[in-house]
Amino acid sequence: MILHTEVSGGGEPIVFLHTGLQTGSTELDIQRKYFKDDYQVILPDLRGHGKSVSNDVNNYFNNSAEDLAETLESLDVESTHIVGCSLGALVGLIFAKKFPEKVKTLTLSGIIPEKPSDWVEMNKKDIEHTEKLLKDPETVVYFDSIHKGNWRELLQTTQESDWYPFNETADLSMLDLPVLYIVGEHNAHETAGVLIYPKMNKNVHASIIPFAGHVVHLEQPEIYNKILENFLNYDC
Repeated sequence: MILHTEVSGGGEPIVFLHTGLQTGSTELDIQRKYFKDDYQVILPDLRGHGKSVSNDVNNYFNNSAEDLAETLESLDVESTHIVGCSLGALVGLIFAKKFPEKVKTLTLSGIIPEKPSDWVEMNKKDIEHTEKLLKDPETVVYFDSIHKGNWRELLQTTQESDWYPFNETADLSMLDLPVLYIVGEHNAHETAGVLIYPKMNKNVHASIIPFAGHVVHLEQPEIYNKILENFLNYDC
């Protein structure tokens, strides 16, 4: 499917992929404003998010990668920088593996490189958190306002313990392109990738951001944007 997408600025294209239950415009406006003077900033709503309405959330990551390929083709974008956060990083990673010729550079944040020993317990806590979200009227009203489709279907996809694509995050060795792995210091499972990925692939650069956790692009946007900018200038 062709994703609902907002495009601004001019220059080399750069695609920002949002986290779960957000949209390009609700979450990544800080990045859009920062980069639009030098880049063509592309903000898609991933499948089932925002205005990219879809009732099919099966095989989510592969289908989302295919969606992105169709969307870029519709925009006449042959290759682009890909920047993904959390859910968006998982989609971006799989996209880069499936369509390496379409990716100039890849930036990932908010992903876990290895399956934690306590993953079942972690997933259980996430499910409990989800149940609380669904009982909070203000939260429900907010998500209803930004999503045209059934966002609750998206939450259901993370209820099974095997939903996370650890088989994909475990291996970056085949990526023959510049990769930036950027994480917040407060997430131990994610910072492990700083040691793992550069040893696996010489193309991987790694950065740990202080005073930040899972959503480093929101918690420390100025540092995040500057590191990303330096990466793009260094490798391009």
